[in-house]
Amino acid sequence: MGVADETSDDHGGHGGHHLPAVEDWPRGFGEASWWPFITALGASGFYIGAALYVLGRGDSAIVGPMVGPGAFIASAVLFLGGLYGWLYHAFVVNFWEHGTGEHDDSTLRLAMILFLGTEIATFGAGFVYYFFIRAGTWPPGELPELFGTLVIVNTLILIASSFTLHFAHTGLLKNNRKQFLGLLGTTLLLGIIFIAGQVYEYYEFIVHRGLEFQGAVFGSAFFGLTGLHGLHVTLGAILLSIVFIRGLLGQYSAERHTSVSTVSMYWHFVDVVWIFLVVVLYVGAEFGI
Repeated sequence: MGVADETSDDHGGHGGHHLPAVEDWPRGFGEASWWPFITALGASGFYIGAALYVLGRGDSAIVGPMVGPGAFIASAVLFLGGLYGWLYHAFVVNFWEHGTGEHDDSTLRLAMILFLGTEIATFGAGFVYYFFIRAGTWPPGELPELFGTLVIVNTLILIASSFTLHFAHTGLLKNNRKQFLGLLGTTLLLGIIFIAGQVYEYYEFIVHRGLEFQGAVFGSAFFGLTGLHGLHVTLGAILLSIVFIRGLLGQYSAERHTSVSTVSMYWHFVDVVWIFLVVVLYVGAEFGI
């Protein structure tokens, strides 16, 4: 019997769920999925789109003005499609086809730790740029008031969301479904409020306080770092939404919670990065420390 036939027999005709993937490749390592590579390709396209946008501005533009935005939108579609396929293939199909147990906890947690390591490098590059600015003449111009009530409230909201997510997970480990779903939904709501607060903050800074992100040294660092963090919070909210929906469908228990653990790790990481951003970018720039 050929490999294709074995694949069909093993999965009861559900092989379509696993595309694009290769069974048992490399041999002995189980199923290898192409979804992470598709997701990474879409993520890299964000940077390409941003670069093309810069190259398409001004009198000396070398590409059309819509090439950059077009590349960014196409990359977003590719990234979200890859992310959906990755999560579906890693968690949802496994639940419905095998019925018991999730993928190995230690493997997925290690994968999340490695992923967070790459995220540290990404944010680290942004902070290096900001510290390079701080090493020069400071301030690089007149700065608006950065550290105010809105930042404090947003920070408290994000910190609170870490606690609600932690105790949601604790409730799941105790098979307390009401606590798990209630606090998980609260976490998701707090994340959405934080995103809305950051959008409002951008509006205030750009429209009313004159903070520019084009041609301004501090503005480029500020919007670059906070915008990157905002994208991560948005991704975290999407992941929390998926976990919340799966929770409503009864797909988690005290023995089945791997994806809850990994998403929690990601959300706590995003919270820690925000605290560091507030201390370095908001407080540091405001008080010159």
